[in-house]
Amino acid sequence: PARERLDDRSRASVQSALVAAERSRTVPTAEAEPGARLGRGTETRSISLAAPGACCGAIGSCPCPTHAILGEAESLTTPGPDSPPSAPQDRPVAHPARPWFLPTAGLGLIALVVVSLFVGVADVTPAALLTQGADGEAARLLVVSRLPRTLALVLAGAATAIAGLLMQMLVRNKFVEPSTTGVTESATLGLLVVLIVAPGLPLLAKMSVAAVFAVAGTALFLTVLRAVPARQTALVPLVGIMLGGVIGAVTTFFAYRLDLLQALGAWTQGDFSGVLRGRYELLWLAGILTAVAWFAADRFTVAGLGADVATNLGLNHRRVLWLGLVIISVTSAVVVVTAGTVPFLGLVVPNIVSLWMGDHLRRSIPWVALLGSSFLVLCDIAGRLIRYPYEVPLGVVVGVVGAVLFLWLLLRKESHVH
Repeated sequence: PARERLDDRSRASVQSALVAAERSRTVPTAEAEPGARLGRGTETRSISLAAPGACCGAIGSCPCPTHAILGEAESLTTPGPDSPPSAPQDRPVAHPARPWFLPTAGLGLIALVVVSLFVGVADVTPAALLTQGADGEAARLLVVSRLPRTLALVLAGAATAIAGLLMQMLVRNKFVEPSTTGVTESATLGLLVVLIVAPGLPLLAKMSVAAVFAVAGTALFLTVLRAVPARQTALVPLVGIMLGGVIGAVTTFFAYRLDLLQALGAWTQGDFSGVLRGRYELLWLAGILTAVAWFAADRFTVAGLGADVATNLGLNHRRVLWLGLVIISVTSAVVVVTAGTVPFLGLVVPNIVSLWMGDHLRRSIPWVALLGSSFLVLCDIAGRLIRYPYEVPLGVVVGVVGAVLFLWLLLRKESHVH
């Protein structure tokens, strides 16, 4: 590597020689080639070189003034054997994933899915399936209950984790997710409105109303956030938690006055035990939105640099922001309508992946989806086995484990520096 800086005398002499060489050039039809960078951190000048064939083109050995000066500059910026090493940069290192890591993680998820299919009170085992045949009770339970539940866990885990990742990139804060910014509470308020006004609406209509309320809640959070004078890291999730608390209090008040607390709790408990065939298919929409987020990953990465930087790079920041808000809101509404609130998942998983791989969404989205699905399936299996034959709701297990991981993220020390 080149030296960090040229000393003032060498820099002045090189720059003056470059000006003299540029003035002495006599080839009028020369084509411009890229210039040379004179050391990292120094000013960059574009040097016009002679066209191919006008000189030998070898820096340092050609007699023409331009190449002679460039050879001098290269010798000044190239460290010798006794040159001191460059100063280290105190920044975290993102560890690149090896090519076989991702297939291995996929195989781990497949193994968890297979285990989830055969864990439960009912006698659904490979032996029972072979003995009873395709028309037996075990096959019917597998198709009606176990398989839809496992698919719902995989889709909800991936979609919730991706929604948290997008929110962290767009808000530019690592401690936000839909459940800490009022998005989930807004979707719950939309469900309450449906229960009051039109309780007989089909599931798709309920999801649509909840999604509209979630979009409104996300826009309200961003509006409140713009009015906050200080953008400290811990202040942003605090604003979101306060906003979510206010929306949740309004929802609970009206549900209590209208005797709908029990009905509302059934929607927001975070429990996948009631997921059956015909009640989870909306989660495929969340899976499609996850694929859309991956296709637009580069735009989201640039938008995460801020509105000014994104606009200077030619990106329509507002359009990308609204695309991200729609993905986050619809995903949150679909998960809430299907199984209820899943806390901390969209907060913990993206941060763990970011510590390992950095913030490039094109690389990190597959990992976030895989780890989110694996985490949710693993917690669901644990909830079925902790008090067997009874079952602990998934929201409780994810809340406890996610809270522990969240505290670790808050209290950990930076151990990886370059």
